[in-house]
Parts: sequence; structure tokens; C-alpha cells
Amino acid sequence: MPSIEEAIPANVRMISGCRDEQTSADVSNVATFSLPDPAGRAGGACTSGLLKILYADKHKPDDDLSFQEVLLNLRDVMSSGRFTQIPQLTSSRPLDVHTPFTLVPDECTGTKRALLIGINYIGQQGELSGCHNDVLNMVEYLKDVWGFEEHNITILLDDGEHTNPTRSNILSAYQQIVAEAESGDAVYCHYSGHGGRLRDDDGDEEDGYDETLVPLDYQRAGQIRDDDLFNILVGPMKAGVVLTCVMDCCHSGTVLDLPYCFVADGEQEEMTLKPDFDMEKLMGLAQVLMAASNGDPMALAQACCTIL
Repeated sequence: MPSIEEAIPANVRMISGCRDEQTSADVSNVATFSLPDPAGRAGGACTSGLLKILYADKHKPDDDLSFQEVLLNLRDVMSSGRFTQIPQLTSSRPLDVHTPFTLVPDECTGTKRALLIGINYIGQQGELSGCHNDVLNMVEYLKDVWGFEEHNITILLDDGEHTNPTRSNILSAYQQIVAEAESGDAVYCHYSGHGGRLRDDDGDEEDGYDETLVPLDYQRAGQIRDDDLFNILVGPMKAGVVLTCVMDCCHSGTVLDLPYCFVADGEQEEMTLKPDFDMEKLMGLAQVLMAASNGDPMALAQACCTIL
């Protein structure tokens, strides 16, 4: 059975605005999903909170903040806005949460690449208003503070100007950034929109549900399950790449199926291996990918497309 490092070659970190079971609006009908009540607090709290901490008045903080401080401050910001979600940091490697927060670690001397997706679901039930702003504000932060260059940033928005965030376009964009990323690169992926839960269709979820992203055309094309995200983004990302993701959506706690977790509940002090982490699921996904690709990176990219 492969190790975690073999199953997930890249160093992957994800900040999510809530745990799997948490939602900022009523999304109780998981069998026949419909978008939440637009009057609910369904979008933007995580991103806006992060930017308030990391880029207030368009300036980075004078003092470096640790990962722990960023997550705890995010919890305070969200709580002050009457949001009850508890943000968390998950990763493919044990991370010392007391080290300074960074999107570009020192070992990343290659290219800085970014993919940002914002969906307001314009004209649909559950229309959101802040997801486009989340993405555009985060792009400004990436360029100003971390030196990301325009030509290495891909944006998907349902604003009539950018590429539409349909299911096919989202998956293709993830596949493209995986294909382009090389060892030494820093990659940033952002999602602001609706998240959901669907009944698990392959028996690999202990709670019986897959966590999902909800693309613009979900009614016709379906949602993007956590298994899809592992198969096309997490598992195939090359060793030596540091991938940081922000998932600003409901039910996002384990949407990338990463094994290590720090929960900003004020009690946890260190990142730990999740006690309920489904190691068999992780290894099963990894074995499917490796068997389909025979370890060859190009064949691995082809295998992701086949699996999806």
C-alpha cells in the first residue's frame, strides 16, 4: 500500500471556511440538491475575512502572522459577523502551524501560478453577490504581496467577461494547472461559490456523503465531488510543488481529502493526523491513479481525464 507521500506527491494545504457538516444556509435536501436561500449567509465570509487579516487597507501586516494566528483571527472575524463556522487548515504533510503564514515558501523558487474561480449563479435561485469580488480582490493580493504575474493567473467568473465556471471548464482548468506546474513552483487555487453534499455513490465515505463544489451548470452537468478533485488536482500534482487552496464554500472541510488537520476552535494547538481519516479511501484513489498511469506523469494526466 502506498504511503501518504506516494499518494499525494505535492505539498498541499487547504484553508476552508467551515467543517463538512457546517453550512451558512439551509442545504438540507442533499438527495435533490437545490441552491440555498439567497437571503442566507452563503458566500464570501472566509475570503473577506482572510483579506481583512492579510491585506487590510491593501497592505500586508507589519508583523508576520503564523498559520495558527491567521486561522484564529479568521475565526474571530467570522464570529464578529455572526458567522458560526469554524475555519480549518488541512494538509498533505504535517505542518507546524506556528511558522509564518506564506503562499510562497522559501523552497518555491520556480513559477507562481494561480487559478481562481468565483460563481455568483447570476439569475439562478440562490444567487450570490460577493464571489466575483472575492476573486478579484484575492488576485490583487496575490500580485501585490506575493508577486504573482498576470499571465500566470487564470480566472473563471460568471460575469460575461471571463471564462464561465461550468463543470467542464473548472475541471479543465484544474487539469491545465496540474500539467503546467513543475517542482519548485508555488500554486494557488481559490474557489468562492456554493458547496454541497451528495450521497456517496461508491461507499468510500464514512458519513455517507461526498463533499462537492457546485459549478454554474450543476443542474445539467452535475456537481464536482471530492473524489473528482483528488483525481484531477490533488493526486496528480507533482512532487516539489506547494499547492495552497482556499475553499470558501459550505461543507468544505474535507473536500480535498487531506490527512492532516488544524481546527481553529481555540482548543487545538498543533496540526494532527485526523483520527477519523479514511486512509483506505486515500490509498484506493492513489492506487487507481497509479495503476492507470503506470507512474508516468503524462499517462497520469490522461488517467485523470479517463476517471472523470
